[in-house]
Amino acid sequence: MKKVFLTLIIFLITVSTYAQQTAEEMAKKLSNPVASLISVPLQFNFQFNINGKDNGQNGYKMLLNVQPVIPVTLSKKLNLINRVIVPVIAQRDVTGYNKEENGLGDIVYTAFLSPAEGSIIWGLGPVLSLPTATNDLLGSKKFSLGPSLVVLAQPDKWTIGGLFYQMWSVAGSSDRADISSLFAQPFLSYGFTGGLTIGVSSENLYDWKSKMLVSGMFAFNMSQVFKIAGSQIAQIQLAPTFYYGNANVKKPSMGMRATLVFLFPK
Repeated sequence: MKKVFLTLIIFLITVSTYAQQTAEEMAKKLSNPVASLISVPLQFNFQFNINGKDNGQNGYKMLLNVQPVIPVTLSKKLNLINRVIVPVIAQRDVTGYNKEENGLGDIVYTAFLSPAEGSIIWGLGPVLSLPTATNDLLGSKKFSLGPSLVVLAQPDKWTIGGLFYQMWSVAGSSDRADISSLFAQPFLSYGFTGGLTIGVSSENLYDWKSKMLVSGMFAFNMSQVFKIAGSQIAQIQLAPTFYYGNANVKKPSMGMRATLVFLFPK
């Protein structure tokens, strides 16, 4: 009886340790934008007081980014990471008082060529912005493209790095201004036991035409890996967001981001 009891304890400890390690591994991979891991993030962004209360308006924006990431193994040493961002937008009092716009925004596609191994993780490839907006006020009406780079390191439980891309408009409506913009997203995170991750990140868009930062956001991220119905691996992330940028640009005074990620390990 004692042997059975002891065997059961050892078994439970082993299973618990395995599940814990699996959650930590998934969390670490999710901190890496070019990890060889199929994932489908649903990112909900809530932005408030976009125009400011002083002018009698209190604009808001609700943005859902559907962001599937699909890796393809090209060889033992090279992966192709396909990343798509499909924005679904609902906003009010952003483009004008008592005006409301709802619909699809411009879809962005990035393809990273990334080595399968290495102490410094990186990915390089093209980024495309497609004029798919269903409302003229929700998109650029321009087809844009350029290079994209992600570089990071993951020493022990830390992840530190950044994602960058430059885009230029090459086709589209002549009624809209040409695009030449730089996007920079530095990030830092630390993974705890059990799949908990805490970190900070920033998203910045600089317009070379107007020579100003048109969009800036800082987020404090808290995420946890868990299982749905005992089998589907997922991650939930919550992040208060704070906005900054040129004084002449409309921006929210505050916001919140909630992300649900469905994971499909190979």
